[in-house]
Amino acid sequence: MKKVVLLAGLLIAWPLLGQNPPAQNPPAQNPPAQNPPTQPPPTLEKPQMAEPEPAEPKKAEAPPQKAAVAKKPVEGEGKVVEEIVARVNNEIITKSELDKARGAAAEDAQQECSGRCTPEQLQVAIEDRQKYALRDLIDQSLLAQRGKDMGINVKPEVVKQLDEIRQKNKIKDLDEMEKAVTAQGVNWDDFKNNIENRLLTQEVIRREVGAHITIGHEDAMKYYEQHKQDYIRPEQVVLRAIEIKTEGKKESEIPELKAKAQKLHDRVKDGEDFAELAKRFSDGETAQQGGFLGVYKRGELSKELEDIVFKMKKNDLTDVIETKQGFLILQVLEHYDEGEQPFSKVENEIMDHLYSEKMEPALREYLKTLREQSYVVIKPGYQEMAGGGNSEIEEVSATPEVTKAKKGHKKYLLFGKSTEPKT
Repeated sequence: MKKVVLLAGLLIAWPLLGQNPPAQNPPAQNPPAQNPPTQPPPTLEKPQMAEPEPAEPKKAEAPPQKAAVAKKPVEGEGKVVEEIVARVNNEIITKSELDKARGAAAEDAQQECSGRCTPEQLQVAIEDRQKYALRDLIDQSLLAQRGKDMGINVKPEVVKQLDEIRQKNKIKDLDEMEKAVTAQGVNWDDFKNNIENRLLTQEVIRREVGAHITIGHEDAMKYYEQHKQDYIRPEQVVLRAIEIKTEGKKESEIPELKAKAQKLHDRVKDGEDFAELAKRFSDGETAQQGGFLGVYKRGELSKELEDIVFKMKKNDLTDVIETKQGFLILQVLEHYDEGEQPFSKVENEIMDHLYSEKMEPALREYLKTLREQSYVVIKPGYQEMAGGGNSEIEEVSATPEVTKAKKGHKKYLLFGKSTEPKT
């Protein structure tokens, strides 16, 4: 059930820090650049790619201590069916949701470490990613709630993304996709809500944080002058790809797949966006990243591909290349000559770097403000994982809640008692 596994992956909470900002986040005067050469390249096709060097893992911290149980009752019953670990205004985060987020973090670490880490390094990477899983869930909840308060509507984008997922997984229609999702044990409405909340968080960050970050040409030039040594490089190419795979297909299907690849090639030639076509039609692992493959030096690609792409210039497109796995279309996003790179070649990369440097502290400060304006209660023993809260969760009876706080005012005193001194 590969399709179902791919679909279920969207239920992972979107991590808010420790990565580059979403593509739509940078302000208009600073268009997003291509990923910098420091990013490790993903696997394209074996035997086309060489194995990357192992990354150094971060030091892990001890897990939080075991704490008392906070409980979520079934309305009208005294039976406990869920454990609440945090409450964010009038929304709750349950132990099962936290467990899913931690499991997803472990899977991410395993994928990133695949073939490049020792078992000890992998364990450290997993623990490091899981450490702030609850904090990220709380942050996502705060941002999604803020987006709803701002009246942001992302439903058209949700529909578009659902259709992209359907096409990517070769599913006939949304009814079939709903069956595939529910067969995985995932509620269909929860699946759609998760996509909506993720899009909301991205849009809130873009409007409330990214729009206030400005980086001028002078800033980039100053950084370049101070770090020229960082831009002395071997000859490199930055690539993205559209892949149409033929593995497992009947011989009679091959001509049709080749024609599909040629049609996509022609559409790019005619001016259509390569990244959008890759997202919709590529069979490659990097389709959702617009087909972005990474940065390659000589010797890191197969000789056949190397001889082709290292003769190409920026934005050049290969013909349809037939491989053992299928048909391949490559585009050169940038071609770096050997030696010190001129400012014009690395300006966008520097802009991205400076933007990311400013985004992380600005986002963390914004989230701190949201927490101060909200009512966040945390189960004892989870404070470190959660990044702190206004109070700790206390045991409550299984009786239905009687008092509801007025929407728009962020003190939802539904359970839990503030541990902060009154001023």
